[in-house]
Amino acid sequence: MENATTLTFTMTAYATLEEHKHVFFILFFLLYVAALFLNLLLVTVIHQNKQLHQPMNIFTCMLCFNEICGSSALLLPAMSILLSKTHEIAVNSCISQVYFLHTYATSEFSILALMSYDRFVAICYPLHYHTIMTPSKVTKLIVLVGLYPFSTFACFFAVTLRLSFCGRVIPKLYCVNMELVKNACFIPPYISTLGLVLLFVMVVPQLVMIIFSYVQILRVTKKVSKASQVKTLKTCGPHLCSIFNFSIASFFEIFQNRFNMSNVAIEARMFLSVYFAIIPPVMNPVLYGLGTYLVRVHIINLCVKYKILPSKIAKRIVAMDHFTSNKQ
Repeated sequence: MENATTLTFTMTAYATLEEHKHVFFILFFLLYVAALFLNLLLVTVIHQNKQLHQPMNIFTCMLCFNEICGSSALLLPAMSILLSKTHEIAVNSCISQVYFLHTYATSEFSILALMSYDRFVAICYPLHYHTIMTPSKVTKLIVLVGLYPFSTFACFFAVTLRLSFCGRVIPKLYCVNMELVKNACFIPPYISTLGLVLLFVMVVPQLVMIIFSYVQILRVTKKVSKASQVKTLKTCGPHLCSIFNFSIASFFEIFQNRFNMSNVAIEARMFLSVYFAIIPPVMNPVLYGLGTYLVRVHIINLCVKYKILPSKIAKRIVAMDHFTSNKQ
């Protein structure tokens, strides 16, 4: 790589936030602390209770660790740049951010696809679930989903690393590969096509798995009673919300990088551009923590243990929750 170590990019989007930069710094800081606390809390609860050592909860822990990485890759540099006078980022830091944010996004989608496969097996083949989802198979799936995003993006990113940069401006709140390429002294003619191929490889297999899984789940649930349909919806609800939430944010960012979005208000573009890495890390642990009965009970017990919640109130909540679950 031929870049000088002193080379920096100016992140021009931060000029829009300059007037209220301390307010945004506090907002970013609170979002980051919330993401860390909520994800680590969920991982701790699942880890400490053997009753929760099921494949779906293990995949949830993977999601939590990935979201900590994603929010760290975006918010830590953002807070630093926000308080700087020049709003500059070193080229090596920018390159690192590109790699970790792209692998975060692909990992998130891959883990959600894996979770959809788990729901498909659990709902469509409940009697054979433990035969299909053996510890050996779960381990292989975890390794596959863990390595796939890093290896696929690394192949494409190797092309970016060979570029030398003459441009100095990135008009966003964080570094992305397309903006990095636009600052190259010479842009290889094949790189745009290669980017589309990469996008296909990093999104389509996961999307096919998610659609296939839920088509099969829908087919099965049509044949059962309404009570069973409600139970299925409660089981899949947090996962569906996660998919919808992350997909909308990601597809907007993909479109924004490749098409002219100047007709959209700059404030809306800025918010939606960072949405994929700041909102899911806060929302998902809440969805999976409060949306799953057993996890919810263990979180309440943990709150009682550390005197965050009075035991009398906790018992009433658990009793009401248990009554509602049995009624449904």
